[in-house]
Amino acid sequence: MNLKKKNVTLLLVLIASLITSLAAVAGGSYKKAKKDIVDTAVSAGSFNTLVAAVKAAGLVDTLKGEGPFTVFAPTDEAFAKLPAGTIESLLKPENKAQLQAILTYHVVSGKVKAKDVVGLKSASSVQGSDIAINVDNGSVVLNGNSTVVKTDIGTSNGVIHVIDTVILPPNS
Repeated sequence: MNLKKKNVTLLLVLIASLITSLAAVAGGSYKKAKKDIVDTAVSAGSFNTLVAAVKAAGLVDTLKGEGPFTVFAPTDEAFAKLPAGTIESLLKPENKAQLQAILTYHVVSGKVKAKDVVGLKSASSVQGSDIAINVDNGSVVLNGNSTVVKTDIGTSNGVIHVIDTVILPPNS
């Protein structure tokens, strides 16, 4: 075998090896990590107000943290149900503590899946107050007025359950 044929053979072996390696990666041996709670909310497109509030409250790093967390996430439509001017007022720097209290009231430590939520009467929020949980006609209702409309959105650091109304901690 001359030198030229040896080089071609070696090149073909290297290409075959590379193709095999790429096929293994594409075939599932490499998995892309899920997004965290914040990145999941941003990419969903229906939590713009929540994301803005999380940023204003200085909670981005917390919700990007290790967790796990369970977030009852109000949609933009849920925030729109609040009285006029409420959101704008809460986003002001002087109301940061109140905003933090409201947002952390939507968060429970641990990963609580829907199948577990339906068996609970209440859950302790990160804010410190309990969230009342009731199952009404097959729907999970929080504090008697906020319905869980989508469940078990998995993230790298917890789970999101979408709610249709902002829940407020007692005395807020």
